[in-house]
Amino acid sequence: MKVMKFGGTSVGKPERMHEVSKLITKDEESKIVVLSALSGTTNSLVAISDALSKNDKKAAKEKIDTLEGHYHNFIKELVTGDAAYAKAKTIVAEHFEFLNITLKISHNEALYKDILAQGELLSTKLFCLFLEEAGIDHQYLAALDFMRIDEHDEPALDTIKTLLEQTLKQYPDKKIFITQGYICRNAKSEVDNLKRGGSDYSASLIAAATNSTVCEIWTDIDGMHNNDPRIVNKTRPIEQLSFDEAAELAYFGAKILHPTCIWPAQLAKVPVKLLNTMQPEAAGTTIQEEASSDGVKAVAAKDGIIAIKIKSSRMLLAYGFLRKIFEVFEKYRTSIDMVTTSEVAVSLTIDNDAYLSQIVEELKTFGTVEIDNDQTIVSIVGNEITETEDLLENLFETLKGIPVRMVNYGGSRHNISILIPKAFKEQTLQQLNKGLFGLE
Repeated sequence: MKVMKFGGTSVGKPERMHEVSKLITKDEESKIVVLSALSGTTNSLVAISDALSKNDKKAAKEKIDTLEGHYHNFIKELVTGDAAYAKAKTIVAEHFEFLNITLKISHNEALYKDILAQGELLSTKLFCLFLEEAGIDHQYLAALDFMRIDEHDEPALDTIKTLLEQTLKQYPDKKIFITQGYICRNAKSEVDNLKRGGSDYSASLIAAATNSTVCEIWTDIDGMHNNDPRIVNKTRPIEQLSFDEAAELAYFGAKILHPTCIWPAQLAKVPVKLLNTMQPEAAGTTIQEEASSDGVKAVAAKDGIIAIKIKSSRMLLAYGFLRKIFEVFEKYRTSIDMVTTSEVAVSLTIDNDAYLSQIVEELKTFGTVEIDNDQTIVSIVGNEITETEDLLENLFETLKGIPVRMVNYGGSRHNISILIPKAFKEQTLQQLNKGLFGLE
């Protein structure tokens, strides 16, 4: 068994769905195919829900009608026969009937998540219809039957494994299974989701639950690159990464892979392959237990960072001071990325400002608090790089002219992170590309 996940751009046009059908039938291995919503759909559904939450029924209706028109155009090119087209219209009508019903009922969080689920439900049902017309044997699996999160919104992997095993046993003769990414049920059995990037997470969880031979993540990029190709002109794909290296890169900004995707695969020792739907012959990137070599592999940048400095000459060296600081962030369920300390101050970073005002108010009881917004963490990642000779010297020589706000070194053997103002992000990535990789 293997898992193949296809993102929104991979299924966003009828011809792309046609190509996906070829990719999933290239070999005889049993496979679970995980699909995202068509590209742009989730954003449209969020916009519909936002309009409903503001009681702007007119705007919501306009957005629903626009999205429905897009799907009617989509199915005209997806299938060819009259019978298949009639079925496709029925599928679209069912889901947009639901969206139109939302105009008549009060909006709440549960309804919001039901609305967001429509994208993946539509993409998988339409893809299965295309497979049926093409004569490709398959089985539709409803992710809501087996994907579960607990009361803390964390995946219940043991439950997923049990339910999925029970589901698959019902179809012993099937080789191809089609299911949704992103959507799940929560501890109350309500429709919920795994948040942005959740389709990657779904695929990894399913791969771990089934002890798959591989988890393939198909996107529109030929693997993870050594730098951000949207910013830096010359980049190169990385053939192999360890789970630890990939986790650092994903967490600190490499957009091709969601950070949550790594741990289930690593837990079950299932290799992850990042592949390009547009160039299926490209080698892509393989992520597995072992690193291919030591040294720097890539850099990644994470925006939206807030730096917080707590200064207190009276409290800092006092027993339990750092614990009290961290307890404030724990109370508001806000993760900390970087931490540095001096004799009179603690500096740290967060990427979530949802509770920033409350956090700052509580931190003021310990000393003065300074906030720097619009910061970026740039991470230099590679196996055992903290033990690589002359790396720090080369790194800081490369960073000449960059106002470095913080440095994290030694917290991980595979990562050195620096904090810079976002305005210097592009310059930093370009200088690192030249200084560390000889590319410009």
